[in-house]
Amino acid sequence: MKKISVGLIGLGTVGSGVAKLLYEQKELIRRRIGCEIVVSRIADRGALKKKKTAVGVPNENIDTNIISLIEDENIDIVAELIGGLEDARKYLLKCFDLGKPVVTANKAVLAVHGEEIFEAAFKSNCPIGYEASVAGSVPIIRNIRESFASDDIYEIAGILNGTCNYILTEMTEKKVEFLATLESAQKLGYAEADPSFDIDGIDAAHKIAILANIAFGSPVNVDNFFIEGIRNIHSLDVQYATELGYVIKLMAIARQEEDGLDIRVHPALLPQENSVAQVNGVLNAVSISTSHAGPQVFVGRGAGSDPTASAVVSDIIELARSNVLGVKSRVPAASFLTECRKSLNILDRDLNSTKFYLRLSVLDSPGALSEITGLFSEQNISIETVLQKGKSVSEGYVPLVIMTHEAIEKDMSKAIENIVKLEVVHSEYSMVRVESNHSSASED
Repeated sequence: MKKISVGLIGLGTVGSGVAKLLYEQKELIRRRIGCEIVVSRIADRGALKKKKTAVGVPNENIDTNIISLIEDENIDIVAELIGGLEDARKYLLKCFDLGKPVVTANKAVLAVHGEEIFEAAFKSNCPIGYEASVAGSVPIIRNIRESFASDDIYEIAGILNGTCNYILTEMTEKKVEFLATLESAQKLGYAEADPSFDIDGIDAAHKIAILANIAFGSPVNVDNFFIEGIRNIHSLDVQYATELGYVIKLMAIARQEEDGLDIRVHPALLPQENSVAQVNGVLNAVSISTSHAGPQVFVGRGAGSDPTASAVVSDIIELARSNVLGVKSRVPAASFLTECRKSLNILDRDLNSTKFYLRLSVLDSPGALSEITGLFSEQNISIETVLQKGKSVSEGYVPLVIMTHEAIEKDMSKAIENIVKLEVVHSEYSMVRVESNHSSASED
């Protein structure tokens, strides 16, 4: 029986999970693909110092020499599981130079260096699997590249960061403040000691950049689109959103318009009945809207050893199948043939049109509301709902919540700039966009 040898770069949480899963499921895998897959070598820079071990891998096959592993002629597939940017990029390109198939779970390197990596894979006619780079165990990459190959995808939107989803869920269900919930997430292992990558939206931005790249056949630079995290979401906003019939989620959105690509990451109010709004805890959810298949929502565990390892192993199995059949690269790395890709213009967020939720702190004085609505009117913004709470928050200010009808972002920004200059309005405010008129937010 043919044996496929895998080399793992990295023996952290994911690397350990991959080795364990391949070992424990070896008989099932053999029955599915007709060959045995074994982890022959593991290279980890801290392996010897920390005396790391892996299920099913002899200790003598674990060392620190990553380049030696890549160059080992007996290794059929390399799995890069170290994360980071430059080292990972170097190792991936080295694999392609040697014509060696690669699997990676590294969303950052694909978001930042994806074009170079995909081009190298294409030139070497070498497959790369990266299902685990977005949404963990949710099979979203393979569905975009293969299941929707005949369909025009016009929108991808969803929850791509489980840490933020857990925090916002806890704030909604338990009515606790952001910082207290973040501390809870850290104690449970859902958030890192430095959670900036998650709560500032960078992780979700990397993931939506990858999805947009392969869905629309266009390079996407994370520096070129709007990213906003959840640091400024207050428990009052969560409470008022609930009263208004909405749920706050950190949304990653990529929508193909006639004049370019509308792509952004930010908190958004979703109607409570929306299927994505009902995805809670650490789960991820991705909604894909296409011209023929219609909207579909994929939900699952987006992080952690088991779900990420499951996605990595699924890619390893796919590449092993190709090896058995003598096939090099069945699907283009970036979903589209290199010569058929095109660069889409990233639309200016100031021109985006949506509804807005705005919470102000206003002195409870005659004429205050009239002054505020007048400034909205000057920017051609009409108001849908006003909630004025009687309980003073501080220094005589009371919360005033306004929901607008659809408005242009730059007009809303100008209105807020003028409103906070009013003597009756405190300078601190909260503004959240509303996603309710698009397929990702209105279809179940």
